[in-house]
Amino acid sequence: MMGRRSVFYIHLLLVYLLFYSEAKSYRAVVVIHGVLTGSDSMNLIMDRIQEMHPGTLVYNTVRFAGWRSLEPMWQQVEEIGTDVVSIGAAFPEGINLIGYSQGGLLARAILQRFPMHNVRNFISLSSPQAGQYGTRFLHLIFPDLVCESAYELFYSHIGQHISVGNYWNDPHHQELYHKYSKFLPYVNEIDAFNNTDYKTGLTKLKRMVLIGGPDDGVITPWQSSHFGYYDNNETVVEMYNRSIYKDDIIGLRTLDEQGRLKIITVPGISHYEWHNNVSIIDEFLLPFLD
Repeated sequence: MMGRRSVFYIHLLLVYLLFYSEAKSYRAVVVIHGVLTGSDSMNLIMDRIQEMHPGTLVYNTVRFAGWRSLEPMWQQVEEIGTDVVSIGAAFPEGINLIGYSQGGLLARAILQRFPMHNVRNFISLSSPQAGQYGTRFLHLIFPDLVCESAYELFYSHIGQHISVGNYWNDPHHQELYHKYSKFLPYVNEIDAFNNTDYKTGLTKLKRMVLIGGPDDGVITPWQSSHFGYYDNNETVVEMYNRSIYKDDIIGLRTLDEQGRLKIITVPGISHYEWHNNVSIIDEFLLPFLD
């Protein structure tokens, strides 16, 4: 018969193996920071994931930190996207992807640009998915910039070398937007460019989660985080009433009709709080990381 000590150690070993198995059951996560920040700004998300999902490997990208985050969006998509695909190759069971602010738009474009990815769940945290038409954070870079005249800078060959210019979507100058913008029309209006891969890269997701809220204060309109946007009268048209959804241009309608699109609205959260709020992480990020 086994002694009490042997039974104790066997019990301890079983508990350890159970814990280790559970800890290893969570898929790796890639996290992409926002504009004018770096990986350190995403440390709370990384630490909280690892605390609540023990054993999870989190890759917090260090690329394009600080002023480098203003480099053209396609350049960032190519370099960070290559990392995402490489990380995914090391985890054939799939990975999860989180992007905050500009990082969420980058992350979504990466999924489209690299349709061979194996991302399962994508979480967009307060990101200008339909574009931006607000200058609050831009005053850090261009103190005198106002919405009404920003197009003169951004809709030019020089302006398109700035990441923000790549997704500046002026509802009053759509002709110039389509003429000069080298990024956002290509990932939001793919029918016009006949690139079906960009739809495939999204419809293969298990789930897309879009998070935003009315008190954001930076993403303008805030509904852009849910693919809603201004018409030429600056009236917000919700995603469901825009052609990007109705015509299923990038797969939003497909995801929605199959129950794989989650729209989350959280009031009372400012733009700089989304990634620094434990409650947001616990309630709206962790449940979607399998």
